[in-house]
Amino acid sequence: MNIIIPMAGMGKRLRPHTLTTPKPLIPIAGKPIVQHLVEDIAALLNEPIEEMVFVTGRFGDETERHLLEVAHALGANGRIAYQDEALGTAHAVWCAKEALQGKVIVAFADTLFRADFKMEESSDGVLWVKKIADPSAFGVVKLNSDGIITDFIEKPKEFVSDLAMIGIYYFKRGEDLATEIKYLVDNEVTRSGEYQLPDALRRLTEKGTRFVPGEVTEWMDCGNPLATIETNERILHWKYPESKIDPSVAIKNSVIIPPCYIGEGAIISSSVIGPYVSIGAMCLVNNSCIANSIVQSNTQINGQYLERSMIGHHAKINTVANQLSIGDYNQMG
Repeated sequence: MNIIIPMAGMGKRLRPHTLTTPKPLIPIAGKPIVQHLVEDIAALLNEPIEEMVFVTGRFGDETERHLLEVAHALGANGRIAYQDEALGTAHAVWCAKEALQGKVIVAFADTLFRADFKMEESSDGVLWVKKIADPSAFGVVKLNSDGIITDFIEKPKEFVSDLAMIGIYYFKRGEDLATEIKYLVDNEVTRSGEYQLPDALRRLTEKGTRFVPGEVTEWMDCGNPLATIETNERILHWKYPESKIDPSVAIKNSVIIPPCYIGEGAIISSSVIGPYVSIGAMCLVNNSCIANSIVQSNTQINGQYLERSMIGHHAKINTVANQLSIGDYNQMG
């Protein structure tokens, strides 16, 4: 099994946090979004992962090293492929075309999920979908009476289906997908200047490929600060209901209300933390109340009441506030 993780997007809706950190590497509940994604997929697979390819922008040596370590920890051979131009979802997958062999999972690193993750061997592939109330902002699939996917519609203006594609796909034969993406690229089949994965999927179904929908019980978005805070809440509730606090954390005259995550070397004094708070490594929190928030590493917070806030790395906050979205290295007060 090979896994391709496209993650080269700019993450503009998550600014200012993505000005210094690529969106899939934003930590929630103590781990980068992309690490949660691949670990969750690996835990649900019944076979080993041979190769894991991260399709990135030019994020730098440190980021690439961390991604390769994530792959290695899951027993996979890690590789970095570059998407230097934002030319669409199909183009992102094409950047890792060498991995389109045999069984392949493609998982876009902007969402987390809980799902019935079964590889239907009687079909040619699985596309995981979530039933949503308003599908107009998403790509959706249409099914026939046998539950087979027959078409893919991007952001339908009129209702055709309420089954939204969440960006996770399984292909029994990656070579077949490679053939159709190559056709799009060779013939410059684009939409708004981009090569789109649904166009390749449609060509496959027209040739008789049988895709079935996979059931998603929970779809967690990380598209903007408030959505990311809500996803942090869901991940903490799911993975660390009794909290996860590193043994090196110093807690003085403070109350921790679970679920929370507190990273290595943090110092919490005269404060109330939680519920649903993630605090990164080496943070200093004093005389503060923090709830439903994400605080990244090496940040100092003093005399604050924060709720539904997202604070970056190496920030310093001493002024009065109750809801903030602060990027890395900012100082207030």
